[in-house]
Amino acid sequence: MLKEFSCPKDLYNLTKSYFSKRKVTLCSNSKQIEREASKGYPQGSCIGPEFRNIQYNALRNLDFGKRTKAIAFADNFLIAVKAETAKEAENFANIEISKITKWAENNKITFNEQKSKVMVITRRKRRGKTDVSIYLNNSPLEQVNSIKYLGVILDSKLNFREHLISTSKKCTTLIHTLAKSAKLHWGLQQGALNTIYKGAILPLLSYAAPVWIRAMEKHYNRTLYTRVQRLINIKIAKYFRTTSNEALCILTGNAPVIIKAEEAANIYRTTKDKKKNKPATRPRKRPERLDSPGRYSRYMRFQ
Repeated sequence: MLKEFSCPKDLYNLTKSYFSKRKVTLCSNSKQIEREASKGYPQGSCIGPEFRNIQYNALRNLDFGKRTKAIAFADNFLIAVKAETAKEAENFANIEISKITKWAENNKITFNEQKSKVMVITRRKRRGKTDVSIYLNNSPLEQVNSIKYLGVILDSKLNFREHLISTSKKCTTLIHTLAKSAKLHWGLQQGALNTIYKGAILPLLSYAAPVWIRAMEKHYNRTLYTRVQRLINIKIAKYFRTTSNEALCILTGNAPVIIKAEEAANIYRTTKDKKKNKPATRPRKRPERLDSPGRYSRYMRFQ
């Protein structure tokens, strides 16, 4: 694999020596067991993540079809296949997974079929057959209606309703726990509660906002987040429960959570567009050699 990246010979030999003649020792009381390690890299090593990235790059650079996109992050690997029908998607996915299985066998890697899931994403209103049979290691993969990927719950319609409900429940539980220590005349005061809200609750609510921000166009989704913010605002302001959310936002000095989520999404889009449209920087021209005082004074005068 290193030869494919044109690795220098000395670094290749060093890496080969690093992975050869390795042993794993387990000591327990008076017993000591040794086994040879023929695959994997030491956990916690400085160079371990680099070897993993090299290996994952080889997986991402497989000869996938035009309708397939491979996405890798840390130890998560996602295959997205685009097709007109469920049967067509099933055929394409099985072809791509067969390539991955063959690559895994050649690199002494085994993918866990129990942790791997399949989900069909479609927004077609007409009801059709969406059951597919995808196989990994000759075992059928479980088909689900929603899947959690990098902390975001993706559903089969991509309306992100389940993600918003899950996040709201998580934040509500946290707020009710804080409420035990934030009473009207004792406990956590406004400053401490505000810090907890901005440092713990708001990041949870706005996590991955650029992905699901369009779901906030629906009134019932906006209501979910508004209710959560209203709960913590009542505890911060220590006002009556009948106080409106708009008034509570003014009293606590916290902007509505919907606006904060939209702000996070806009910042991401602006940053992404700047990187995409950033002009290529020209290399700086080296100054001429200054061998004589005359040339030095001329260089200073024109600069």
